[in-house]
Parts: sequence; structure tokens; C-alpha cells
Amino acid sequence: MDSVAQVKKLFFDSKVVTDSVDRATRKVLSKFGAFVRRSAKSSIRKRNAASAPGSPPSSHAGHLKRLIYFSYDPGRQSVVVGPTPFNTSVGIAPPLLEYGGTTTVKVRERWSGKTKKKSATYRARPFMTPAFEKERPKLPSMWADSVK
Repeated sequence: MDSVAQVKKLFFDSKVVTDSVDRATRKVLSKFGAFVRRSAKSSIRKRNAASAPGSPPSSHAGHLKRLIYFSYDPGRQSVVVGPTPFNTSVGIAPPLLEYGGTTTVKVRERWSGKTKKKSATYRARPFMTPAFEKERPKLPSMWADSVK
């Protein structure tokens, strides 16, 4: 073996090392995504009453809890966690719940049956950001001894 080949073995960009790091990254970030998802889902309580602004939303029908997913993105080597958007009578629900905002809703008048559009303002009831912040301190320990 020549000296150039011996020197190349000392660098960390060999296929074996990069594959091991990629595998560990996928495993750690997928685990982290699962933890954030679980934390977000468990923060949403099933009850008929609306939650207080600033606290996680209430689940009336259970749709929001069922639509929270996570996925590892190998191209960016990152994990995406959150609910899939779904249309309701009040527009796109998850961003309105997380950040608050204003949207247009359709309101049906009882006596005439006519539908009118009305502006509605929603106060934030964050559930993803608190779940992420709760799980974030665990991330460094997940990396410990992950590359083998």
C-alpha cells in the first residue's frame, strides 16, 4: 500500500464513516421526531369546552391528534414534525391553532338559511412549539454514542 492510500484512510470522509454518520443521523432524528409527536399528541386533551388561549387546543372530534406525523428528510438530514393541514369551516386549522390569526368563515343565518362570510380572529393555542421545546433538551444525549 502506498503512502497516499495510508493517509486517505485517516480522513473522516471515507464511505464507511459517512454512511455510519448518515445512519446515526436518521436514527436519532427519527427518534426525536417520534418524541415530539408523542408530546404534542398527549398535550391535546379530549373535552367539549374550548381551551384557554395560550394552552394546547382541546380535541372535540380527535382529528388533530390523528393528523400529527413526523418524517425524516434525507436530503436535508432533518426531521419534520407537525399536523397535516386540513380544511374546516374555519379555514386551515393547524396554523390557526398554533399561531392564531384571522380568517374568513361562512355563517348560515338560522331564520333565512342564507350564508354570509364573516371575519373571525383566533388566539394562539400552541401545541407543536411547546412539544418541541419540551423534548429539545433530550436531543444531545440521543447523539451520545450514536455513530458506530
